[in-house]
Amino acid sequence: MRRPGAGRGGGGGGGEVRRGSAVTRAVDAVFAFVRMAEFEILFFLFLVVAFLLFKDLTSRPEYNQIFVKKPGGNDFWS
Repeated sequence: MRRPGAGRGGGGGGGEVRRGSAVTRAVDAVFAFVRMAEFEILFFLFLVVAFLLFKDLTSRPEYNQIFVKKPGGNDFWS
């Protein structure tokens, strides 16, 4: 026995599946990936920003003066 609306054009809610354009599908795929990997993306960005800040701070000449004893300078720790 056939159920009502279970055939072609019967209005059973399973009508045509509309596929969007290639751009729409690509954007949807990117958003799905970002939702799935949100924590990993943020963690990676945090590491990159921390690395850039540390690299910038350690490249300054003043930073190296912390480790080098200045000749003839006043020795604070002795």
